[in-house]
Amino acid sequence: MSKILIIEDEAAIRRVLTKILSEENDTYQVEDAEDGVAGYEKIKNNDYDLVLCDIKMPKMDGVELLEAVKKIKPEIPIVMISGHGDMETAINTMRLGAFDYISKPPDLNRLLNTVRNALDKKQLVVENKILRKKVSKNYEMIGDSEAIGHIKVMIDKVAQTDARVLITGPNGTGKELVAHQLHEKSERANFPLIEVNCAAIPSELIESELFGHVKGAFTSAVKDRAGKFEAADKGTIFLDEIGDMSLSAQAKVLRALQESVITRVGADKDIKVDVRVMAATNKDLKVEIAEGRFREDLYHRLAVILIKVPSLNERREDIPMLISHFSDKIASEQGNAVKKFSGDAVKLLQEYDWTGNIRELRNVVERLIILGGIEISENDVKLFASK
Repeated sequence: MSKILIIEDEAAIRRVLTKILSEENDTYQVEDAEDGVAGYEKIKNNDYDLVLCDIKMPKMDGVELLEAVKKIKPEIPIVMISGHGDMETAINTMRLGAFDYISKPPDLNRLLNTVRNALDKKQLVVENKILRKKVSKNYEMIGDSEAIGHIKVMIDKVAQTDARVLITGPNGTGKELVAHQLHEKSERANFPLIEVNCAAIPSELIESELFGHVKGAFTSAVKDRAGKFEAADKGTIFLDEIGDMSLSAQAKVLRALQESVITRVGADKDIKVDVRVMAATNKDLKVEIAEGRFREDLYHRLAVILIKVPSLNERREDIPMLISHFSDKIASEQGNAVKKFSGDAVKLLQEYDWTGNIRELRNVVERLIILGGIEISENDVKLFASK
């Protein structure tokens, strides 16, 4: 059911609009308000899928109401109703965030089409929010240790900026979770987060992958192709395992960071990009620099903010919470009942040497759930958690 609010000071127009919308679709729940102040109070206290708002009204006009609503509930589409003398103002409201405007007296087809389109947009916004919450939950950082608390504080501080971030830590610690959290909490969250695993791409293809190529640049380049930097425009690019990137590709990444431009392989035309860059590595880049495998100037460009993700052995107090999280997640994925881990089983898992970090713990929890008893005991851990 779609909830629609009509804000109009002329009672006759309110009645006509209510009748038209109610007869068009019996799932429309239509309410009205006689002026901007009454309408604003209704919007503050209720959730609406669409607002139809007159421009010239006493107490609070439509422009003032539009600006006020956009501050508290920006997702609600607002369609302005304009008299002939209000057309310039109506067009200006589009710049302020109005979905559309319709003239008085309203053309029936135009009105209904606008209402349908606005409700479709609201539905897409709602679905996108739900999807983003699900995605965000998949990349949630589990734990309340001091180390994880420090990372969460840093994420909250850094996310709202465009500062470049270098995330370090051993394999399997969840460096990609930090990148996802930074992106999800940033103003770029509505634009793409493009992930590139630099270690998984052959050195001869990395430049084409990052910057794209033009037709004929090399044997298999049969057509122009955009690279990851272009795909991430207005969003974020996450260069995972950047310590494995070739020196020639590093030079091009450095230029992209310095000048915000990239050049496709085989082209001579620069392309402007607006991209936030985050990178991660399990290597000690200062050692790589000393041995000539990593550019020092690129390191300093990337490491504006350094976030070190601790190994699991450095945050053993988080292991009970991680076990519970993985148990719930695995049970949900497999459609099984959640298995409980005994206190002794948890304590034994806390004492293990987790060389594979979070990734290894997750695999062990899944193995124990599949092979262990109704309650995972200390004996189950001894039998099935061996490495």
